[in-house]
Amino acid sequence: MNQNKLVENVTSRDEDFAQWYTDLCLKAELMDYSDVKGFIIYRPYGYAIWEGIQKYLDQKFKETGHENVYMPLVIPESLFQKEKDHVEGFAPETAMITTTGVEELSERLIIRPTSETLFCTHYQKIINSYRDLPKKYNQWCSVVRWEKTTRPFLRGKEFLWQEGHTVHQTEEEARKETLDMLDIYTDLGKELLAIPFVTGRKTEKEKFAGAVETYSIEALMHDGQALQSGTTHYFGQEFSKAFDIKFQDERNKFQFAYQTSWGVSTRLIGAVIMVHGDNEGLVLPPYIAPTQIIIIPIQGKKESVKQATETLYTSLKDLGYRVKIDDSNKSPGWKFSEYEMKGVPIRIEIGPRDLERNEVVVVTRHNREKTAYQVEDVASNMKDILKDMHEKMYQNALDHVNKNTYEASTYDEFKELIKKGGYVAMSISGEEAELQIKADTTATARVIPFEQKLITKICPVTGEKAIQTVWFARAY
Repeated sequence: MNQNKLVENVTSRDEDFAQWYTDLCLKAELMDYSDVKGFIIYRPYGYAIWEGIQKYLDQKFKETGHENVYMPLVIPESLFQKEKDHVEGFAPETAMITTTGVEELSERLIIRPTSETLFCTHYQKIINSYRDLPKKYNQWCSVVRWEKTTRPFLRGKEFLWQEGHTVHQTEEEARKETLDMLDIYTDLGKELLAIPFVTGRKTEKEKFAGAVETYSIEALMHDGQALQSGTTHYFGQEFSKAFDIKFQDERNKFQFAYQTSWGVSTRLIGAVIMVHGDNEGLVLPPYIAPTQIIIIPIQGKKESVKQATETLYTSLKDLGYRVKIDDSNKSPGWKFSEYEMKGVPIRIEIGPRDLERNEVVVVTRHNREKTAYQVEDVASNMKDILKDMHEKMYQNALDHVNKNTYEASTYDEFKELIKKGGYVAMSISGEEAELQIKADTTATARVIPFEQKLITKICPVTGEKAIQTVWFARAY
């Protein structure tokens, strides 16, 4: 394959991964910077990717009995203070409204960094009996967290997300909900984004403020750094006791409810870019791509080319594919480069010479392979072409994870392996070891895998008894 870069003004991925990422976000017209630092404009192409994620998840949520709601943008400061651990976790990142511009507010209002407190006060009002349970709500919204360092999609002062909040009668039901939602997020990666997420429980240090347990989906980027791509939380009765969410059970006794929350955000767009992109630009998985097929007529004014283009476009459109024609007066070479940079999965070239053989050329973006098809066979083969592309992209990403996952038996071995990038599993004694690892290597605990096996009986960091195996990585 030709390794020469086709796209000008995009930094080489291997020379400067961070700049390559930023270049793509701008050049592919996914986003633009706003006039306020840390806030971005989601351009149509980028927002369409989020809409695809939203459509997939919204259907899954509704199939599992969840309902969409919308909570206010602002939270009274006194309400936010009701859950002590929660406040300590978010206090440094909260933005507050203190004035109307004319007069000072009697109470400061926090612009939501997350909505646990709002859901809890609402649930406290509407839940009285076990017959009211479960309550399974989800909200699509934006949140504001005053991050010091920002990067498009990955970390911003405002981002789009969904946050689910559920209330249950029993611990068993709430725990099941927490893991069921983790499965939905895992399926999102496999079925839509072609990303193999690593899943597991977060350590006590890394869990969500106020949660009893936090579970995570982690993606491994091309540069070997991990990205926390979504989380689910089992709250137990922590919030219900703080907010007095009680119900009368079958024996007419009052019990505190059990709760969960879970969410993913536009950070997933960043994951798609960094897992699949290459030196020519984006490489979008076919089921999430806003435009799945671009048809480029060569010498498009010729009647045979024009007619074949319109016929093929109509047949693909009627089958439900997201297809467009570029019959602008720009050169074919410019168009090829442009749509490769935008990551459009399929390019169909229709030229007079190919039509003399009743053929068109189909180019697949993930490997840039060209295949000639009979005109009448393109539409009927498209389903298989896209399915094969998705499966190969997923397998490539999975191979990358497997190739860059290691086990360490000594601390020196760990330090050498973590320099390579990727995940390094090591059995540790607890938080003391976790903190030391972060201080020495900047690597953080990503997940405690569900299938546990001790690599060593003694923690290589502290010399104490190892109690669990944790996957570490440097992370965004």
